[in-house]
Amino acid sequence: MESNLQSKRVWVLVLVASLGYFVDIYDLIIFSIVRVQSFQDIGIPETDMRTRGEYVLNMQMAGLLIGGVIWGIIGDKFGRLKVLFGSILLYSLANIYNGFVQDVTTYGIVRFIAGIGLAGELGAGITLVSESMSKNKRGYGTMIVAGVGVLGAILAYFISEWFDWRTAYFVGGGMGLLLLLLRVGTFESGLFQKQAQQNVVKGNFGMLFTNKERFLRYVYCLCIGLPIWFVVGVLVTQAPEIGKALQSTDPLSAGKGVMFTYLGISLGDFMAGVLAQWLKSRRKVVLICQVLILIFSITYLTSTGITEGKFLVLAFLMGIGVGYWATFVTIAAEQFGTNLRATVATTAPNFVRGALIPSTMIYGALVPSMGILNAAMVVTACLTLIAVFALSQLQESFNKDLNYVEKD
Repeated sequence: MESNLQSKRVWVLVLVASLGYFVDIYDLIIFSIVRVQSFQDIGIPETDMRTRGEYVLNMQMAGLLIGGVIWGIIGDKFGRLKVLFGSILLYSLANIYNGFVQDVTTYGIVRFIAGIGLAGELGAGITLVSESMSKNKRGYGTMIVAGVGVLGAILAYFISEWFDWRTAYFVGGGMGLLLLLLRVGTFESGLFQKQAQQNVVKGNFGMLFTNKERFLRYVYCLCIGLPIWFVVGVLVTQAPEIGKALQSTDPLSAGKGVMFTYLGISLGDFMAGVLAQWLKSRRKVVLICQVLILIFSITYLTSTGITEGKFLVLAFLMGIGVGYWATFVTIAAEQFGTNLRATVATTAPNFVRGALIPSTMIYGALVPSMGILNAAMVVTACLTLIAVFALSQLQESFNKDLNYVEKD
């Protein structure tokens, strides 16, 4: 009886974490969907759309990078639930305020603050679910969190179609505040409570840099996720510009592209999770995804005269390729002890998101000499090769016992 009650509590936790990530993704991706509409409304000329868009997106990514460190440390020092409550409150309020901006500078600042808030949701949720489930089933739990969560992008697209861009931001913030009520009554990780009573260093971000083996383990965890956000943040978000370079027969919609990409990511997360359980290996799944990313992105970038239909199909297929997002975060969480797990699981996805900044800078520097299509292909190929090398350096973490701590 007690075992059944515990099982139900765990699955309620999975549901709450899934809905939290659903709202997180909605708020994270909404700018990519309403970029053109909102910029037109506040008076940004078409010639500046790409560069101003990169500025606002990079501000959001910088917030994610900084927030990842803040929330990760809080999660290991004070508990995973503290992060789940604090992060959603911050990014919900920021998104509501975002609906009132009138200029691109304020737009960027608010997205930076929202980014700090958005940084805590996924890592804390994945850590809490991983530590609360048995080692042979936790892959299913994290798969559900990510697979359900990324569907928030689909809602973001439809809200942007039904309402104006300001209302889209209000809806995102409102959903987050409502979700706070559902989180009342959720429970803290048993592993965290156990290690909280031990005399060990907790949430010390510097520990990741004081030991060479641990530092390299962390860097390799980051590197396996590098291609994900370049595909979403550049290849799909800049679809209107890439479409022109491909001499597309129809104007390509970034909003529709993002929606189909996230449909693919959702399916990809479920497929990656099930495949990992079947193969009993997360590393093999990530390798398969790297191959898919290369195949579908290069197909997209060489499709001269591309139609809207073909673009949406390729966006969906690229989404499946980058749909190892949950597997990537789960690998990061499984590579480290309980006293550093939230720090790693929270910083890793946000550092990968933040890595979009140097990626877009390199991409932008290559565009004048190589053109937008060749530059995109070169950066995508390089990021994928880095990911494959990093993957080869990590140990398999499937079915790994997570009841241990990192020694200072």
